[in-house]
Amino acid sequence: MKLKEILEALEAELLTKDADLDTEVSCAFGSDLISDILHCTKEKTLLLTGLTNPQVIRLSDMIDLYGIVFVRGKKPSPEIVKMAEERQLPLISTQYTLYKTSGILFNKGLRSCKI
Repeated sequence: MKLKEILEALEAELLTKDADLDTEVSCAFGSDLISDILHCTKEKTLLLTGLTNPQVIRLSDMIDLYGIVFVRGKKPSPEIVKMAEERQLPLISTQYTLYKTSGILFNKGLRSCKI
């Protein structure tokens, strides 16, 4: 599933500029706990989360992330968006809950990441 299809399916907003929306995403993982994200992602991942702190961006330095989808209408500060742009990490915001976001993407064919 491409990032542009994810944006459309989630009626979402792209928060970072110059993102490659043709990037193919193979799996997603949803969590609001950094320890779970670090432990459970073994492949390049689209992260679904409500966390908007700098640690979630720094997390991308430790694991492979295609991008981050912020759920529940959350949006990070401009400083955090800048951090993501420096890493070429697409940030997306949707009004949907984590549960609904996961369901929509699963029904569109995006699989869960291996843990």
